[in-house]
Amino acid sequence: MKDVQNTPDNRKVPIQKVGIKNLRIPITVMDRERVSQNTVATVSMTVDLPHRFKGTHMSRFVEIINACRGRVSVHGIGAILTRMISRFDSSNAHVEIRFPYFIEKPAPVSGVRSLMDFECAFLASMKSGAGKRRMDLVLEVVVPVNTLCPCSREISAGGAHNQRSIVTVRVRTNRLVWLEDLIEIAEAEASAPLYSMLKREDEKFVTEQAYSNPRFVEDVVRGVAVRLRRDRRIAWYEVESENLESIHNHSAYALVRGAR
Repeated sequence: MKDVQNTPDNRKVPIQKVGIKNLRIPITVMDRERVSQNTVATVSMTVDLPHRFKGTHMSRFVEIINACRGRVSVHGIGAILTRMISRFDSSNAHVEIRFPYFIEKPAPVSGVRSLMDFECAFLASMKSGAGKRRMDLVLEVVVPVNTLCPCSREISAGGAHNQRSIVTVRVRTNRLVWLEDLIEIAEAEASAPLYSMLKREDEKFVTEQAYSNPRFVEDVVRGVAVRLRRDRRIAWYEVESENLESIHNHSAYALVRGAR
């Protein structure tokens, strides 16, 4: 059959990224407590396309990710990118693997256990040139937490406003860093962590914990940055925090990045 994608294109416009987005597949990822866990990932894969070709072969992306047979880890992403570059004869390859990751957390007083889900991602790319291939890998975790406003607590006769906040941590590493490690760092710099299930005694504890640990959005990103900077496994980091304000119709936001 005629290969339409490989037919010439005379417009001389190279495409930097072409591929597939939002392919859902079951995967198995590494788990610090249970060795591994099953989840469902949303995968996006792209390569560059020289100006002389009309199109790319989309089915090849699916073939490459299916060959992993559901097992995805930071150690295996390099092989995926290498296959993409070889199969498409491209100079650049990119893959995003986003998935919910579940951690069983005990409530702080009652000890009742429940599952918390966290949005995580492997963001990877590879460049090929001069006989060499260079890979870049970023780990991402999105951690919902609780923050209580220091200013509100200071100026109020009783109580203070608090809100759910979203802390996003991205890192490049030189050694294995568990997703749980990054989640714990983000939670430690919040006013209080979140839980799926709380009994009355737990709710009292968490409310009082938040009141005792007021945090501006700036405090959160700086605190997380300091912890990441001290961790010799971390080569580069980027931290975002967004407060979904409870008494304003806007969010408060801060971002910090750094490298060792």
